[in-house]
Amino acid sequence: MKIVGIQSSPRGEQSNTLKLVNAALDGAAEAGAEVESIDIAKMEINYCTACNSCHKTGVCTIKDDFEPVLEKLLAADGIVLSSPNYITNVTAQLKTLFDRSPLVVHEQLFDGKYGLSLTTAGSGEIDFVLGIMDNYIVQCGGKAIGGVGCAMSEGPSEMEEAIIKSREMGKDLVKAIKEKWQYPEQEARQQAWRERFKYVILANKEDWTHNCDYWMEKGWLKE
Repeated sequence: MKIVGIQSSPRGEQSNTLKLVNAALDGAAEAGAEVESIDIAKMEINYCTACNSCHKTGVCTIKDDFEPVLEKLLAADGIVLSSPNYITNVTAQLKTLFDRSPLVVHEQLFDGKYGLSLTTAGSGEIDFVLGIMDNYIVQCGGKAIGGVGCAMSEGPSEMEEAIIKSREMGKDLVKAIKEKWQYPEQEARQQAWRERFKYVILANKEDWTHNCDYWMEKGWLKE
């Protein structure tokens, strides 16, 4: 079993969010998983140009670090997403990774994977930022088991508690994968999305050939 953790803070080793990532991965390792941490803030991941190549061919035309990171995510059983709260959102680095993922969303390539989210903030809006990361996991076809956040304004004890919770969440992630935890609300949301999005696929089927072929193979599209 492989768990990949994504760190997106530009502060590197000084990042408070990284402490939560390390704790979650430690917990996952204690539960028997192979773990890997990836700092995308140190990588070259450029903006999506909306060229539609991924829809046509399944391959992104931009040659940078995105594809190697995506390969690791697709090979993983579990994903740990993390970001500090930057103006009530994730960092630009993580958002850019999300924006480069239309193929992952449109073809639900995280199907069968589980994820959790981690964040730190100066004050509040913890749940909102966690929700952005959880939403990405679910939009890509995976299952989000929840997350841990820490408001630094609450003092050192809050961080200590968040580290403990993150370690336990790492263990829970491994358990969720082994036991195939079910989340009916998330699955219903994904099914409803596929029912709506099939009309987008049909409207673009002459151009989005890779997406169309994939949907036909999965049985999601019947003309």
